[in-house]
Amino acid sequence: MSAAGWFIVLLALVGANLPFLNQRLFGVMPLKATKKSAWLRLGELIVLYFIVGALGFMLEARAGNRFDQGWQFYAITFSLFIVLAFPGFTFQYLVKRR
Repeated sequence: MSAAGWFIVLLALVGANLPFLNQRLFGVMPLKATKKSAWLRLGELIVLYFIVGALGFMLEARAGNRFDQGWQFYAITFSLFIVLAFPGFTFQYLVKRR
């Protein structure tokens, strides 16, 4: 696998966990509420999926061999993105804090 492929996998791992590891919107903008809601985290996760996908598409096009994808590709990559978010979800919702 090329360096660009590993870069996208690493970026997907970071992007999938970003909504769960902080209380800021996209890790940058502070919110007025002290804690983000689960719906806001889910919305962030979906937006970050599209951002990582667009970067992957750009890298693929830059390499010169862009391929058309069907709905199956997007269903599988979104499922993989959800699986990559499991460590952040576990840290946010399943780890007990004192």
